[in-house]
Amino acid sequence: MTALSSENCSFQYQLHQTHQPLDGNCLLFLIILGKILLNILTLGMRRKNTYENFMECFCISLAFIDLLLLVNIAIISYFRDFVLLGIRFTKYHICLFTQIISFTYGFLHYPVFLIACIDYYLNFSKTTKFPFKYQKLFYFFTVILIWISVFAYVLGDPSIYQRQKAQNVYSYQCPFYISIQSYWLSFSMVIILFMAFISSWSELITLVQAIRVTSYMNETVLYFPFSSHSSYTVSSKKTLLPRLIICFLGSWLPFVLLQVIILLFKVQIPAYIEMNIPWLYFVNSFLIAIVYWFNYHKLNLRDIALPVDPFVNWKCCFIPLAIHNLEHIEKPISIMIC
Repeated sequence: MTALSSENCSFQYQLHQTHQPLDGNCLLFLIILGKILLNILTLGMRRKNTYENFMECFCISLAFIDLLLLVNIAIISYFRDFVLLGIRFTKYHICLFTQIISFTYGFLHYPVFLIACIDYYLNFSKTTKFPFKYQKLFYFFTVILIWISVFAYVLGDPSIYQRQKAQNVYSYQCPFYISIQSYWLSFSMVIILFMAFISSWSELITLVQAIRVTSYMNETVLYFPFSSHSSYTVSSKKTLLPRLIICFLGSWLPFVLLQVIILLFKVQIPAYIEMNIPWLYFVNSFLIAIVYWFNYHKLNLRDIALPVDPFVNWKCCFIPLAIHNLEHIEKPISIMIC
């Protein structure tokens, strides 16, 4: 047999190293980095005049946890094997930390949704009224308590580790948790939107045909001309529903279509990616629309502090057909904040 020279062996080894696929830890670092950039972009695009609420505090805490995970991945990837405070860290801990974060994010959808509902209900009904400083502290400690509770559940539940160990038997890669909570939450929201769209189809067509976009007091508003004999006040949930759908889909239609595609094709997204700030603001706008719809009888009361959405402009002006130029009107005949 002809022996291969050491130069040929070295060349083949270098060629094999060159054509190796991207390292899993490097790919994970790029994914988390992209998510953080998306978080920063989303937080930068939001309205700055929104009042402090639970969802705002939780979004900021989520961005901080993502940044903390990225820093840990970067440090461990750089040093590879080191000891800190008597604990040895290796590349294995990159997978371990990301798995813990995935389980934590996966179990947070229902609690965050429920607490945000309670927060908007209490603020809308004004059953509790605290000074701004104490209210901010209350949100801060509530968010901290949620994170600690879910982390304790993830680290203390033995069934989670048994499930993860079973997945590691059949895979050499680092498996990540797929949240069932986000699936059912997204499914429920899409079904509710579909039923609302079907039930108010004729009213939606009429409103879309009459919709106008203009600027009023340095803010973009939608206004709908109406005839003098028609009803333009919020007298029932049925009249309010198409206006809410138009405002909501006007901002979140691409995201709604994305959710439909994910549900139809059963796309499995790891929980550490699926729990993100755009998703939370999407849920936040949906909750605000639900709160408005259930409290339609309070929308015309000026002493009610309505929730302000960071992305959706819920301002709709309804003016008579005889008025053609809204910009020159000092005060419209009727403005509904829905």
